[in-house]
Amino acid sequence: MTSRIYGVRLAGVASAIPTNTVTLTETADCAGITEREAEKIAKMTGVRNRSVAPPGMCASDLGFAAAVKLLEELKWDPRTIDVLVVVSQTHDYDTPATACCLQDRLGLPKTCAAFDMSLGCSGYIYGLWVCSSLLAAGTPKRALFLAGDTSTRFTSPHDRGTAFLFGDAATATALERDENAPPMSFVAGTDGAGRDYLIVPGSGYRNRITAAAMERRPASDGVLRSPLDVHMDGAEVFAFTLRQVPQLMNDVLSLSGWQIGDLDALVPHQANLFMLKHLAKRLNIAPGKLVVSLDEFGNTSSASIPLAMSHRLAPRLRGEAANLILAGFGVGWSWGALALRCGPMVMPDIVYVDREAAREAAVVEEDAVVVARSES
Repeated sequence: MTSRIYGVRLAGVASAIPTNTVTLTETADCAGITEREAEKIAKMTGVRNRSVAPPGMCASDLGFAAAVKLLEELKWDPRTIDVLVVVSQTHDYDTPATACCLQDRLGLPKTCAAFDMSLGCSGYIYGLWVCSSLLAAGTPKRALFLAGDTSTRFTSPHDRGTAFLFGDAATATALERDENAPPMSFVAGTDGAGRDYLIVPGSGYRNRITAAAMERRPASDGVLRSPLDVHMDGAEVFAFTLRQVPQLMNDVLSLSGWQIGDLDALVPHQANLFMLKHLAKRLNIAPGKLVVSLDEFGNTSSASIPLAMSHRLAPRLRGEAANLILAGFGVGWSWGALALRCGPMVMPDIVYVDREAAREAAVVEEDAVVVARSES
């Protein structure tokens, strides 16, 4: 899929993470390995600290905090939002859609179209494409797009391949119609043959949750893991990335009419430091143009690209325009890239959400469930 969108601008990006940080040493203790072994893993992944949501905190709570901050700094009245899209693999409920819950919680109008998309590593690009397409093609003027996951909830602390990698975060992105905005160039694709290489096998309706699914037992690869924990074949993920992402970059550069030298920064999905460096070298990306932030937060799934923008590019994008390529790739297999010139734009400081805020949010949701049950 290729798409060229005109007349839509990125107005702002905000990111939120839990205040709770888990260090490399703490992860090593839980995994039962030495600090020396943990250092070897960190050298490969690039992750030293991970943002981890406490019990009761959902991706929606983080997304809500990011959205409130972004709307406040943009000085946008929530009632002016026409579209709300939520991209996540860790929704509040199977039903209703998390976007419906957040429409009410954020005070968006009842005329707002709100819906969920279930995507991971490529989710930010797909969400931007859907939002910008809706704004370019119809009557909506403003869209709010939330992307985030609490991936640590489906990660076994005993699995060296994932326990040291994933973190939790959510982000909010504001888009609006602007006839003077530079074009956005999107490329995306899918290869579902890779679905089993990065999967939570016991989730959803294919394999329903049972009491046995809650127990962590030695899997076929010897790792202590339950069917509700993510299974990742790191070698297959690496092979897929090297096979697909260089072509993805070439395609989006061709569609945008840019040369590699026109690029100010590449913001990739924050998958793995070794992988990202290998890709940058293969693509002839100058080290200073590769945006990396997973050392402090971990791999935050659909939130990783905008969180990296908030962490590393905010000072620049607040004051000037820049040519960016955003590229997401992974679970599915699914991939997408966007070439755009954006800025100056609103980029708030990263919002830190504490346990008390999560507890208050949980009370609100529990009250809503009680009311729903009493009315049924």
